[in-house]
Amino acid sequence: MVSRHIPRKRFGQHFLHDAAVVDAMLEAVGPKPGDALLEIGPGLGALTSPLLQRTPELVVIELDRDLAARWQRHPGVVVVAEDVLRVNLSALPGRTAGQRWRVVGNLPYNISTPILFHLMAHVHGIADQHLMLQKEVIDRMLALPASKAYGRLSVMLQWRYAMHRVLDVPPEAFDPPPKVQSAVVAMVPRAQPQALDAACLEALLKAAFGQRRKLLRHGLGPWLDAQGYGGDFDLMRRAEEVPASAYWALAQAIGPTPDP
Repeated sequence: MVSRHIPRKRFGQHFLHDAAVVDAMLEAVGPKPGDALLEIGPGLGALTSPLLQRTPELVVIELDRDLAARWQRHPGVVVVAEDVLRVNLSALPGRTAGQRWRVVGNLPYNISTPILFHLMAHVHGIADQHLMLQKEVIDRMLALPASKAYGRLSVMLQWRYAMHRVLDVPPEAFDPPPKVQSAVVAMVPRAQPQALDAACLEALLKAAFGQRRKLLRHGLGPWLDAQGYGGDFDLMRRAEEVPASAYWALAQAIGPTPDP
């Protein structure tokens, strides 16, 4: 990677360059030869290069055509030059039968939430995820009830993953530095999540948190009536007061229950 690459705002590019942060991420991932490693947004290779020192092959998804072309010339790198939101992760090459992806990446912050949901749609083929995100997003992912950060993202992702924060990352760890604080989160798909319909849960949460300052009877109540729900879910609470498990149970009672 010799020539200078100018970060492109439209791709939300902030290139990691802090060696201590890279080392901490590598320690958290613990890559081993034979792992099916998938990196989203390799950029200039701060994480990619040390990963390649520990495994002979790595699949990367890179939308920037210039950067994709650079990595296509690199031995051991399989490049998917595409928008990650358009990639069928379940059909990517680079895995043996029965193997699941170990996903790593410094995600573009402007589309990080859509990427998280795209990954969740392919969760059956994923072993774990270690992702750099805006700290505020990770706060929301890990939030508990009765906090301002608790919301739809918290309930959806906590249903499908066990998660923990790996480390916080300051703006100066990147070039150019973003205007926000960053962090790294580890996400492991739950082996036996509650069996429920994801689309039903998403619609339920949209109704519940759409008017989060009001009691649930104003937003979620009419939605439940429209579904023909006749249970005794307590609507005299605000959305952030309800634990995630109660939302999961409600979605299970209303919608179809496919195998998770």
